[in-house]
Amino acid sequence: MPRSVYAAVLAAITLTTPILTHADSVDNHMIDGLEYRLIGPWRGGRVTAVHGVPDDDQTYYMGAAGGGVWRTSNGGHSWTNISDKHIPVGTIGAIAVAPSDPNVIYVGTGESPIRGVTTAQGEGLWKSTDAGQTFSFSGLPNAGQIAKIQIHPTDPDIAYVAVQGQIWAPNDERGVYRTVDGGASWERVHHVNADTGATDITMDPTNPRVLYASQWHHGRKPWYIKSGGEGGGLYKSEDSGDTWTRMEGGLPELIGKSGIAVSQDNPALVYAIIEAGPGKGGIWRSDDRGSTWKHINGHRAYWSRAWYYIHIAVDPTDSDTVWVMNTRLYKSVNGGEDFEQVKAPYGDHHDLWFNPSDGDNLINASDGGAAVSFDGGMSWSPLSNQPTGQFYRVITDNQSPYRLYGGQQDNTTVSIASAAWDGSIGRDDFYAVGGGESAHIAFDPDDPTLIYATTINGTLTEYNHANKKRRSIIPYPELVYGMDSKDLKYRANWNPPVITSPHDHKTIYYGTQFLLKSTDRGLNWKAVSPDLTRNKPEHMGRNGGPLTPENVGAEFYHTIFAIAESRNEQGTIWVGADDGLMHITRDGGENWEDISPPHRGDAMINAIELSPHAEGTAYVAVTGYKLNDFKPYIYKTTNHGARWRRIDAGLPKRAFVRVVREDPVLRGLLYAGTEKGMFVSFDDGNNWQSLDLNL
Repeated sequence: MPRSVYAAVLAAITLTTPILTHADSVDNHMIDGLEYRLIGPWRGGRVTAVHGVPDDDQTYYMGAAGGGVWRTSNGGHSWTNISDKHIPVGTIGAIAVAPSDPNVIYVGTGESPIRGVTTAQGEGLWKSTDAGQTFSFSGLPNAGQIAKIQIHPTDPDIAYVAVQGQIWAPNDERGVYRTVDGGASWERVHHVNADTGATDITMDPTNPRVLYASQWHHGRKPWYIKSGGEGGGLYKSEDSGDTWTRMEGGLPELIGKSGIAVSQDNPALVYAIIEAGPGKGGIWRSDDRGSTWKHINGHRAYWSRAWYYIHIAVDPTDSDTVWVMNTRLYKSVNGGEDFEQVKAPYGDHHDLWFNPSDGDNLINASDGGAAVSFDGGMSWSPLSNQPTGQFYRVITDNQSPYRLYGGQQDNTTVSIASAAWDGSIGRDDFYAVGGGESAHIAFDPDDPTLIYATTINGTLTEYNHANKKRRSIIPYPELVYGMDSKDLKYRANWNPPVITSPHDHKTIYYGTQFLLKSTDRGLNWKAVSPDLTRNKPEHMGRNGGPLTPENVGAEFYHTIFAIAESRNEQGTIWVGADDGLMHITRDGGENWEDISPPHRGDAMINAIELSPHAEGTAYVAVTGYKLNDFKPYIYKTTNHGARWRRIDAGLPKRAFVRVVREDPVLRGLLYAGTEKGMFVSFDDGNNWQSLDLNL
């Protein structure tokens, strides 16, 4: 459940009210005195934007993919969130501090990587005039993802914004925008088409009238990433953005995602990193301000998985020193002809900012957080001081104190204590339990010694806490990287589900396109269902193009996404798919019935909650953001799926729901984890109210 609440960390609620027996006897006083407490883990999550203050080498800002805007005033040794009370969304795509006035900060929401498992769309541009003490809305509410901001060097009221646009559908708001009045109004100065958005923008450091922008023709479906098409490429303006010309001069005709950087000490030198066809992608260089270009390095490592990376930066004090951000951080000292890997504290790099007067002073953004260096990347500030991790899902056991389990995006699974006997939850109180970043986790809650966890690429492991060993129990050992899902024996989701039976925790269920079952700790598996998805062949081939096939990420479609077995009726199993289908068996898998909610389209069955109070009653969170639908959907049935009704009235219009749970003691007391925060219903979903409290 990546950032279903505002803080992208694990949290626990301390209840201070007596348990009642009927929800209809509860009023708003039920939540008086409740509060959330941060329990960690203290380690960074994905950061996609960083910036510093040129005249203050101790102050930096970072924008987390799910944790908002943070500031350090001591060179990265500690960080403080500065956006939670002001910016109503946690996904940040761009940050810029005005070079002439460090009090002025522009923040663009909506992270630029167009991930399949993503946080919310952005909610426009925000501005601070007091160095981040407060922020106010500054326009572009329908921009979607904002990828870059460039501020005039001497006038903080003049700024340019690269609006990349929505992820899941074309939108006309894409393009380059300009303000000349400090964000009070915006003018779109460059627009190509509704499929093409600006993903990078930079300025000639000696002439602010000269601008360079990268336009990216892109879009995403649950089964396909489009990168490259009409209008994509590199553009230049010589009149402060009034007019633009697509640069050619030897550049590829078909360009996917690209990034661009101008040398500060030699502004005639322009570098670009480009996604293009065979023999044309990689590092390009112009020595005449973009009139002509030379392909200088095509190594695939520098421009792989372009939709997630493609970033380039040049040292402000040495025009031959150029950095590339990809899975690793790379540095060249000979103008991009050769690169060496820089040892960074984490992988998957998304942004880099240099102190304009000192090329050895920089801040880097990666999937592990933000890190500051004062020696050109030889040493870095820590990532263990940023509680910005994104957790896909959270479950608990019955130990005392109980423990919480989840998988952190681009990191490990975590088992963390809800409380510590010495009063402080520290590094020794959490550890990994197998699986990986996108894990579902399953165990016997009364004896969580054997823990089953999943992650990407069909991974499934058993972790034995008694001996701290883990072993792979993949049902069929098959290399999935680079494969079309139609050619695989089993196709598993990016975060495939696993459960243990509440009747016998030695029985494991695992979701592919089939429901698989093991009764011997994963040594043997059998399918106990037919294909429970829509199984459309046209959605199971190459899942990226026209320039880059994305199968390396194994984000397969038409897969089981949620599994739940009745606590009362052994063999009554509910299964939901990522394409909207839902099935039930009442006899352990001999017979299956389609009980899909009457939902328009193929939205994901994101979570299934079986009521602990009434057999046959279930609550289902249906999530449609991958279809460009951000509305909340919660369905309820009281007769094993024969009929459904919506119970999400009153939730915010764009608060799509990731999970719904019913209180195990109080019937009809429901909790909903949404992309706009936490909500509670005291009357079985008829009415909802915020439960954000102190988040």
